[in-house]
Amino acid sequence: MPHPIPTRPFGRTGIPVSILALGGWHLGLPRTDAAATRLAHAAIDAGITFLDNAWDYNEGLSETRMGKAIYDRRDQVFLMTKVCTHGRDAKVAMTQLEQSLKRLKTDYLDLWQIHEVVFDDEPARHFAKGGVVEAMDRAREQGKVRFVGFTGHKDPRLHLEMLGHNYPWDACQLPLNCFDASFRSFERRVLPQLTRRGIAVVGMKSFGGDGRALTKKIVTAREALSYAMSLPIATLVSGIGTPKVLQQNVEIARGFRPMTEKQREALRRRVAGSAADGRFELYKVSALFEGDEARRVHGLPTHSEELML
Repeated sequence: MPHPIPTRPFGRTGIPVSILALGGWHLGLPRTDAAATRLAHAAIDAGITFLDNAWDYNEGLSETRMGKAIYDRRDQVFLMTKVCTHGRDAKVAMTQLEQSLKRLKTDYLDLWQIHEVVFDDEPARHFAKGGVVEAMDRAREQGKVRFVGFTGHKDPRLHLEMLGHNYPWDACQLPLNCFDASFRSFERRVLPQLTRRGIAVVGMKSFGGDGRALTKKIVTAREALSYAMSLPIATLVSGIGTPKVLQQNVEIARGFRPMTEKQREALRRRVAGSAADGRFELYKVSALFEGDEARRVHGLPTHSEELML
């Protein structure tokens, strides 16, 4: 019998979740809905219980596919999706929530998060009267959402601004990898605040967002995943778009033993020279990773429109 994927408590909620999560965006990559369902079922059968998604992933396809995959096994997973208001009001947020619930074929979410806090004006808009934070309170009161959080990948300063409102966040999603410590570090600036407050930490971008650090052989997949999972996180969202990647990541997570601080520091030192300018964390220094919905709201061209310019 293979070792199970370990679980950790989801912050102060205490709910156990798998340390490896299934990333929702990549569920839009398989060529057919059936292939996506097989991939999601294989992940759940392997012991992955935390499922990531967002209202705007692949124009809604990721949520739709996830809904088809889990409708008969909803009680086996901790389901999260994200609301994509990007500064718009609570009415937009509640509309998106209803659409997400319909696509995901469920009447409640375990976790609903504000997606991509990456623009300077967004924290103030989220907390403004009639903003998305009010929608989160309303959704919890209605029983449609159990827990709430926010995500972002651009700058630790924006995470700290969101935390500065002292709202009772249940979760926070942020990029954590061996390069981050050397450049605009979420690990050094944000992670300690989250652990101190008992906010569940959802890690992401352990491969730097696009995997170029792996293709250039700066780090291995095992090193990258092990580093992130060795931090005080509840779970790590990983982009898994093929059975091969699923098998690779599951094998690393099964029977996982955290790296020691000495081992993590050695890895940080090894990559520091190529990490200090953000070349392996382009989401911090460019708009490449901003989603199309965020771009539309802020008057920027979408990815496809950018290619035609």
